[in-house]
Amino acid sequence: VQLQASGGGLMQPGGSLTLSCAASGFTLYGWQIGWFRQVPGKEREGVSCISGDGGSKYYGDSMKGRFTISRDDSKNMVYLQMNRLTAEDSAVYYCATIPRTVIRPESVMCNNHRAMRYWGEGTQVTVSS
Repeated sequence: VQLQASGGGLMQPGGSLTLSCAASGFTLYGWQIGWFRQVPGKEREGVSCISGDGGSKYYGDSMKGRFTISRDDSKNMVYLQMNRLTAEDSAVYYCATIPRTVIRPESVMCNNHRAMRYWGEGTQVTVSS
């Protein structure tokens, strides 16, 4: 099971960015996926999580209405569309998953990063003018 996040970069406040999470070594369908972020000196934070069939999504409070998580199982990809970016969104963003046989509510998954089993390399997002 391998995940790779990409798409980060330097953005101006108010801008938009889409992150991608590429899954390899397994078929993505049925696996819950979460996006998390971390800044130096702070706890890793759940950003958004999606169910194995894409029918259930969870967003952290500060992301609601600005971020959208989606998945394309035909491409083994999960995306995070981020709009109206602020400096507080600057962080390294990671995608992660738990084994397909372990099903948790997306809200629980997103608020317990230590329970995530597989992590991809992160991608840096910097929001600055």
